[in-house]
Amino acid sequence: MTRPLIGITTSDRKSHLAWWFDWFAVWRHGGRPLRLSPSRPRPDTLDGLIIGGGDDIQATLYGGEVQLDVRLDPARDDLELDLLARFIPAHTPVLGICRGAQLINVHQGGTLDPDIYTTHEGLKRRRTVLPRKTVDIVKGSQLHGLLDVSWCRVNSLHHQAVNVAGRGIRIVARDRDGLVQGIESEDHDFLIGVQWHPEWLIFNRPQQRLISALVSAARARR
Repeated sequence: MTRPLIGITTSDRKSHLAWWFDWFAVWRHGGRPLRLSPSRPRPDTLDGLIIGGGDDIQATLYGGEVQLDVRLDPARDDLELDLLARFIPAHTPVLGICRGAQLINVHQGGTLDPDIYTTHEGLKRRRTVLPRKTVDIVKGSQLHGLLDVSWCRVNSLHHQAVNVAGRGIRIVARDRDGLVQGIESEDHDFLIGVQWHPEWLIFNRPQQRLISALVSAARARR
């Protein structure tokens, strides 16, 4: 059986190591990864879509306060918003990872916390690819069903987070500091965003079930 085509968005400057983890996460579960970035051609069709991690999102897109000391990628913002506008209405399975979860929320009209460390006094800084943060999953949510756990330990590489949920978006996971860690659509069969990076947790079964579920949904959709 032909592997379903899974588009994965990245920046033009993403490292080979980071892309390898993206590629391997999809390939090992039966998908055919396709790298999408601002300088690459935009596909006419996809079976599934991952909006990947990366730089901050422009504050002007969600009415936030402009931050000076951040890295932005406006061309990538444009690419990903265009892809979501095209593939969400087609009910293509979509998974947002870290920045990708935030961008899904912004696309749906939601807002972001531009810097969790300035808006949450005393918040401990956790920036690690290792699973050091505890996240609680809302029971009965789609994310809960896919991960098959009510809590999990995840990595943390972000300083922004979902604030106000967008249209049709439900908050389904938070960490022990109360920050949003997972969202999903109430109107779409598979539109999920997680604030962590499951592709880096290659030996973690719940996180691999999430990526496997995306590939399976893409195969079924095709």
